[in-house]
Amino acid sequence: MTRDVYEYAVIRVVPRVERGELINAGVLLYCQPRGYLCARVELDPARLRALDPAADVDAVRRALTAYELACGERPGPLEAEPLGGRFRWLTAPRSTIVQAGPVHAGLTADPDTELARLFDKLVRL
Repeated sequence: MTRDVYEYAVIRVVPRVERGELINAGVLLYCQPRGYLCARVELDPARLRALDPAADVDAVRRALTAYELACGERPGPLEAEPLGGRFRWLTAPRSTIVQAGPVHAGLTADPDTELARLFDKLVRL
């Protein structure tokens, strides 16, 4: 079974950027040899409110969903970008409430299975 290099980043929510506290809310995975780019997100509103009782849960959900949409085929601002360019844009450092963490790499024979594994390990409690 052939394994290919992939890159991934945790999508995190930092409701009060000045405090630096965060929760992991998703994973973004890119595997260039397989033409694969996918994000999986899940927001835990109780954890978000524990960090910031005034957080706008709906706005955070919309921002997280944008990661999933940017990976798909739907029309949008990144639709003309190749998958690698989309991944780089999505993982570029920013100081917003929803942001990607550092990029890490690994080897996988199945990007879908690897995304599910990372999501369960890094996002779910």
